[in-house]
Order: sequence, then C-alpha cells, then structure tokens
Amino acid sequence: MAEQGPMAIAMRLRNQLQSVYKLDPLRNEEEVKIKIKDLNEHIVCYLCAGYFIDATTITECLHTFCKSCIVKYLQTSKYCPMCNIKIHETQPLLNLKLDRVMQDIVYKLVPGLQESEDKRIKEFYQSRGLERVVQPSGDDALPDAAGLPYTSFDHSKAHFYRYDEQVSLCLERLNSSLAGKDKTKLTLQQKFVRCSVRAEVRHLRKVLCHRLNVEKNQVQMLFNNESLPDHMTMKRLWLSHWFGKAQPLVLHYTIKDKRSR
Repeated sequence: MAEQGPMAIAMRLRNQLQSVYKLDPLRNEEEVKIKIKDLNEHIVCYLCAGYFIDATTITECLHTFCKSCIVKYLQTSKYCPMCNIKIHETQPLLNLKLDRVMQDIVYKLVPGLQESEDKRIKEFYQSRGLERVVQPSGDDALPDAAGLPYTSFDHSKAHFYRYDEQVSLCLERLNSSLAGKDKTKLTLQQKFVRCSVRAEVRHLRKVLCHRLNVEKNQVQMLFNNESLPDHMTMKRLWLSHWFGKAQPLVLHYTIKDKRSR
C-alpha cells in the first residue's frame, strides 16, 4: 500500500476531530470518543517523540516538527528527517513555516500542555532576570499578528532583522597587557551574541563600543589574528571560515589604548 500523502493525513485528522467536536445535534448520533494515542502519529514530533511545541512545517514536504528540534537538526543537514527530501541547497531554514493552526490543535487535544509550556518559559525568563513581553490577543492584537511567528515575544519591539536566519557568536577578548582592573572593565561579561546573518562587522564593533563604553576607533575585530573589514557580513564570514563547524562562531576583539592612536 502506498504511503499516505500529507493531504490524506490532514483529511484523516480533520475527520477524527470532527467526530469528537462537531457532531450534528439534529442527527441522532451518539458521541464518539477516541483515545489521544490514536492521534499521536499526527501531533508527536518525529525527532523528540514529544508533542509539538511551536509546531513548524517544512514547506517542501509538509512534514511538521517542534521548532527547536528541526532548527537544530538542520544545522547539520539539508534534508527532511522523515522523507529525506532536499529542503534547500544552502539555507534550509528559509523553507520552514510556523504552523499556528497545528499548535492550537495540539494544545486543545493534550490537557495541561499549554500551561506546562507557559510555566517553563516563565521560569526560563525569571532564572535569567529577563522581562517577558506577551503578545496581545483578541481585539488588542496587532493588525499583522497573523503573520508573526507562533511565540509570546512582542516582535514589534524587536530589531529590524527579526525574520532573518540567525547565527550564534562568541566574542572573546585577546590577551592584553593591561592591568587587572582595566582588563576586567574592558572585557564583555556576556560574551555570547545571537544576530542576523546579514549583520556586518561594523555592527559588532558598535555593540562592543556601547557595552564597554569605549570609542569606535578603539575596537578591532579579529578572526585567527587577522583584522576583519567593517563591511563583511556574518554569513560571508561563516561560509568562508566556519562552515561545517558547530556554533557558536568564535571571534576576537582588541581594545586599543587611546594614547596609542
């Protein structure tokens, strides 16, 4: 028997849900109950074997996974883990689409899943001292809320490149002859950064200047002890020097003494 296509699976799931939630009261039908395990093949992630969280669908083959699972998987592969179809030659993340309808279905079918996930997210933010901004719903929602990713983060306050492919960086300072106090003052306390692949070296320099409270011409970005040009993008840097390696991409920086200018 041929393998069922995504459309056939979707129709089967819809029919099963209709039998539970949408019985016609004018027809003398008995309520049909089904076990949640009978639907697991449609709402369980192939990669982690758990119920979908931030359900994300591959547009090429319509297979769905947890967002974090498929993004991590595609860091080392460009093929669908279920059907092995090529997603994209160079940037498979571009062919992923968050499936809000599927996620809503999972939350309705699995008791306590949404509350448990909300609690986990809240504890994550609290443990790191971060403020969680919740996206308004209903009449207070933004006009373009339907086009935003399935998340509680307020993207209207995010940076300009919020939909770009992301890259993780580790900004390390090269050894310096400065005194211990000055050296600590001019060293990042939080050295891990996540930014758009379209970000340029000059943007990193600007961030460093702001965090370390130094002038722009005092900061120099390096890779393997070679100075990086301001116009180089993170994507170009990744493809030319870090392709095939695990994240984060490690960069170095130096702080020049004002008197040496």
